[in-house]
Amino acid sequence: MMILFFGLGIVFHFYNNSTTQKVDLKTNETIIFKVSKKLNSNEKYKKYEVLAEVDNQSFQAIVNVEKTRKELDFNHYYKAKAYLIQPKSPEHDFQFDYSKYLKRKNIFYQFYINGEISSAARNDLSFTEKIKQKRLGTLQKIGHSEMSFRSREFLKGIILADRTEIDSETVQDFNRSGLVHFLAISGTHIVVIFGMFYFLMMRFSSVRLKRYAIVISLLFIWIFAFFIGFGNSVVRSCIMISVYFIYVLLQRKPDLLHSMALSAFIILMIDTQQIFDVGFQLSFIAVLGIYWLNQSILKYLPRQDNFFKKLIYNTISISVAAQLATLPLVLYYFHQFSLISILANFIIVPFSELIIIFSFLMTALISFNLDFEILNWCYDFIIKILLKVIHWFADFDAVFFENIPLNLTEVFLLFGIIYFLKFMLDKLSFRNVSNIILAIAVFFIVRISFNLFENQKDEFLTHHYKKENIISIKKGNKVIFWINSSGDKDKIQQYIINPYVSSRRIKSLEIKNFPASTKMVKFEDEIYELK
Repeated sequence: MMILFFGLGIVFHFYNNSTTQKVDLKTNETIIFKVSKKLNSNEKYKKYEVLAEVDNQSFQAIVNVEKTRKELDFNHYYKAKAYLIQPKSPEHDFQFDYSKYLKRKNIFYQFYINGEISSAARNDLSFTEKIKQKRLGTLQKIGHSEMSFRSREFLKGIILADRTEIDSETVQDFNRSGLVHFLAISGTHIVVIFGMFYFLMMRFSSVRLKRYAIVISLLFIWIFAFFIGFGNSVVRSCIMISVYFIYVLLQRKPDLLHSMALSAFIILMIDTQQIFDVGFQLSFIAVLGIYWLNQSILKYLPRQDNFFKKLIYNTISISVAAQLATLPLVLYYFHQFSLISILANFIIVPFSELIIIFSFLMTALISFNLDFEILNWCYDFIIKILLKVIHWFADFDAVFFENIPLNLTEVFLLFGIIYFLKFMLDKLSFRNVSNIILAIAVFFIVRISFNLFENQKDEFLTHHYKKENIISIKKGNKVIFWINSSGDKDKIQQYIINPYVSSRRIKSLEIKNFPASTKMVKFEDEIYELK
């Protein structure tokens, strides 16, 4: 069976890759395109995933439009002169490979609009594009509502999966407090929305119609997923909850592991590239962690003898189990962790269901042009308090750790510790305690070995960020970065220095400035020219 499914995976993956086709383009092209998806904006540009056409050649691309220009929509074809860039692999192994990320989405080109954009109304919108336009209209209505900017963007993100215009400070607060899962549409949101519809169906119908209530509630969450654009995390959650309740409808004992396996199989049949998606990996590991650790953690919490206690303590145990299970991957991909995230989840997550329901109600009212000033004020007030609390958690720098080095070997060893942790939580015996102590000891032995190996190397590198040159000189576990005094230090720190420090397991970091006129650098009798 393992060989069969592994072989199926290879076949489907080969089929996905064989459908890609690159085209020959000039540096400057006049392109005709239609919007497929809006992406996260940066300080200067709005970004869109588009289907473009040049000389009767169609292909997917990323289009960058200056923020001062009018927002693009799905109702028009657009034509503009654009500057072409083909994303390239990074010059060093520790940097994020954006070109590979785009390639997995069959995107090989980026365009920067450098002229006027002309448009023509479309009369060939598909049903899917009409829904996307309807969603865009709802987002624009929220954008014009009588709430503060941050509350509006929070509402867009938590219900309509649109985080494209959220300010960087808010995103940083969610990341540093360990609550970014609260902002992103995830299994929690889908379960809450399913439960809301199911409660209403059962409230106004007979118990004998329970099966129909489940079917209609499942139908509603798929309509919701379709409306917000079938995001990867939303589809994963919908498939998993649908498979689970199909077991219930067929009067079979629900099995979480079978539901997970079938959900993963369906998703990977549709798009094998999903297996490389960080969200795909984290969501399935989180559910597996809840299955493995939730009950073991729950029995250490106070007795749940009423509905309110069950809700609070189950929410806490599920959150802790998911955090523990995903910690190795979080450290591997993001190299940062805050101890305050445990406390933040204890306090914020139990109220997440109420906030999701309130946000869903606000979105529904705004989409139907029902604007109630008192509700706007209440929602704005609650979200402002929530964001202030999250910012307060994010400000605990003493318990925030970044640039944490971790490789795949260490990831698997951490998963081994989590595996043995369940047995120790279930029964405190000499054997179970000794197993987890041994697993921790092996992890630290391997980690120290990797540190010693990396610290034996000395290295001189020239890095490039936009038009700036950056020099790094590594001696053992110490590194000195020389940067241009007029450069963007925050961006260089984020995209060059931090990834290097975590990759090379650096303990001591020093940043110095060199004059912008510097042309050459001499290091250990070698002269390096800055290009």
